[in-house]
Amino acid sequence: FQDRSAEDPPPQAGRVFLTYRPHEYGKASPMTYVVAEPCIKCKYTDCVDVCPVDCFYEGVNFLVIHPDECIDCGACVPVCPTEAIFSDDDLPEKWAEYLEINAKLAPNWPNIAAQKDAMEGADEWKEVEEKREHLSEEPFAE
Repeated sequence: FQDRSAEDPPPQAGRVFLTYRPHEYGKASPMTYVVAEPCIKCKYTDCVDVCPVDCFYEGVNFLVIHPDECIDCGACVPVCPTEAIFSDDDLPEKWAEYLEINAKLAPNWPNIAAQKDAMEGADEWKEVEEKREHLSEEPFAE
């Protein structure tokens, strides 16, 4: 989001006008939450269940947040069993690439709007570190 331009009419008292700036791949993003590596091969969908805008998208073994749809509410963070969701400001440096991964994959993956069972073996994979090599960029298909 950006402030209104000089050409816009002045706002009415008590109202704020914002102009929407869509995400441009590789540039600064309005996204504030990112799914990172701990989600790989787990896909617990507690986050999907609490998201008020259905901004999660599903791959074969990973979920992502669409940068143009996330409204920065943070409802998903405390319910994630793998602690895989971070605001972009709090994203650990070791997982910085996931900001770009979320932005790249979300437009190509199907939306997921309802909670479902985690992946088989999720409880074991939940404790595994360094799972990047297992990330599939394939969209989920039933």
